[in-house]
Amino acid sequence: MAGWPLLVLLALAALAPGGCYETRYEKFLRQHLDHPGPAGPPGGRYCSTLLQRRRVNGPGRPCKPVNTFVHAPAAELLALCAPRHGPALRTTAAALDVTACRVTGGSVYHPCAYRAARRHQRVEVACEDGRPVHLSRTL
Repeated sequence: MAGWPLLVLLALAALAPGGCYETRYEKFLRQHLDHPGPAGPPGGRYCSTLLQRRRVNGPGRPCKPVNTFVHAPAAELLALCAPRHGPALRTTAAALDVTACRVTGGSVYHPCAYRAARRHQRVEVACEDGRPVHLSRTL
């Protein structure tokens, strides 16, 4: 019966806010996918708001210096990682709409201020088990 209390503790931890496990693919989607993207040209407020809403930045955490959002359907990036075997890094054949967010001057901790640049570039991702898990770079 020693295992019963441990099972109850694990169940409670899983139900607690923030206690849920996030896969690398889910983290990738949270941090780098925003489809269809901003309606107009993105400004620094777009980056600051989205990075805070997506829990990339927040109170007590340092500002992420650079983050890129890809404005394409998740299925397009999933297709890039199929088949499961092959090179770990894959690059889109066509350019996609992306927004590059760079932290401005003195922003180190929340509230973070960003400069946004909309671009049309190819995207390179690292794949794991047939899913994108890391945005390597844009070309």
